[in-house]
Amino acid sequence: MPTIKIQAIQTALVGDWERAIDLNQLILQEEPDDIDTLNRLAFAFLSSGNPKDAKNLYEKVLLLDMQNPIAIRNLKRLHDVNTRKTSITINNLFIEEPGKTKVMDLINIADKKVITHLRSGERLDLRIKRNKIFAYDLENQFIGMLPDDLCQRLIKFMEAGNEYEAYVRTVDSNKVSIFIREIKRVKKFKNQPSFVSGSDKPKLSFPSTANGKSKSQRDGDSSDDDE
Repeated sequence: MPTIKIQAIQTALVGDWERAIDLNQLILQEEPDDIDTLNRLAFAFLSSGNPKDAKNLYEKVLLLDMQNPIAIRNLKRLHDVNTRKTSITINNLFIEEPGKTKVMDLINIADKKVITHLRSGERLDLRIKRNKIFAYDLENQFIGMLPDDLCQRLIKFMEAGNEYEAYVRTVDSNKVSIFIREIKRVKKFKNQPSFVSGSDKPKLSFPSTANGKSKSQRDGDSSDDDE
């Protein structure tokens, strides 16, 4: 049933978990031991706030394939005490807070064969390297990079002690959109939001000179320090 499988994958990529559950259950009626479908259905249950059914499905996957990395990884998450206490429902995950959250597209993304395995709500690890911020999945595979303008701002905050978490939001064949949330802000930056919109950036003004032209008019555009 390739058509239904494609639909099941697409609904998961956009976070339509109710539809994803229906489609994957339909596939399992014909192919009850299809490992990929079992993993997709388990993740859909987990993402929609039903960890018990997700756990049962991942355990079934391990009975069929005891080395299956997806099932192993997600069962570990389910068994983690902190994960259980802070169980994430995807419907509530992407709640935006001005200054504390941001949705963005990664740049220089990985090959299609890597990103097609991502799922909406999957946790990503952000790492600073060479004055850039790289995003990796939980299997340590490179996924993409944050845009340069945002890197400059976040690196300053991260090196001072601010903490952030990132999740896959949506995926298609050539784009990965992620959701970043500030989870800790150090006192040094207590009044500085992690993320600002273009309209929120402070505007620099310059005094007029004798000929009536400001310094910015004479010199052209001035760089805007995002500090």
